[in-house]
Amino acid sequence: MKRLTMMVTPDGQWVIEDSPDFLVALGDANPDYDSTAFAVKNLGFVKFQILDNSIIEIELHPRNVELPALLAVQQQLLSSQVKLFRIRYFDTSWRSEITSSAEQAISRLSALCPSPAPSNSTERFLVEARDYSILFGKESSWLSPMLRKWRMSFGEFDPSVISFAIEHQLLSRIMIFGVKPRRTDPVFRFIGDGFSFLHNDYSLMAIGEKVQNQPDKDYGGWVSEFYKSVASTGQPRYDHITAAIRLDAAQPNLFVARYERLLLPWKTPSDEVFVSMMSMRLGEAEDAEVDAAGSKDCLTSISAKSA
Repeated sequence: MKRLTMMVTPDGQWVIEDSPDFLVALGDANPDYDSTAFAVKNLGFVKFQILDNSIIEIELHPRNVELPALLAVQQQLLSSQVKLFRIRYFDTSWRSEITSSAEQAISRLSALCPSPAPSNSTERFLVEARDYSILFGKESSWLSPMLRKWRMSFGEFDPSVISFAIEHQLLSRIMIFGVKPRRTDPVFRFIGDGFSFLHNDYSLMAIGEKVQNQPDKDYGGWVSEFYKSVASTGQPRYDHITAAIRLDAAQPNLFVARYERLLLPWKTPSDEVFVSMMSMRLGEAEDAEVDAAGSKDCLTSISAKSA
């Protein structure tokens, strides 16, 4: 039986089982025990196996899994061509479940792994992962043009990306973040003018700043993990988000947003990866799709709604 076994570290990095990188992450160069089982059960690693290119087995101790590791596994499932998934997890004993749907496997992993408890704000942010590949065949989606541009450009970022966004009247709905391998905290590189909930001067002041350092630091830290995951895996991500955001750190009031977003990783001439984020409130996005179905000028309609 052909078997490929990878391990996902708590910070979302992929390493080969028993490799030097795995031992470094384990913190023990010469383990005299079952290092894989120990890492999964006690340290929050996730074991990821592909058997004969026909089944994926995921092994984890949900209570110990960190968000970066969970996102890395879910991202890999979205891009996989395998159609059978087995999730083995530790509760009071080892249990296992089988599904034939990547989306169901992703949802089940989210249900198994509890949200971190230190902050009482963690329940303010909910994510529903979607299969981004459906956008290729969905001509009415306002997200399709930029996804096609990414694919045709082989993920290479150059000035034509911005020109393309301007031509299709999408620039106002784009943010771009920079992620460097040795400085993993994403920073703002570009903020479109369609994000009206931001203060007027924030778009200029935030450029070059860490994403986490925004008025709602909990939200900033939460979204940063997704940007880092997309940059490290090199795969797009499509989500529906519900978030209660604090726009002013000094005020208790929360701004509740339900929006869809598309994250795209772009290679640059340097070692920095750009992650573009296109988002729109779900009500607006659905209206835009209806408009597109009955009009050839759908992108103009989207731009008008954004404004």
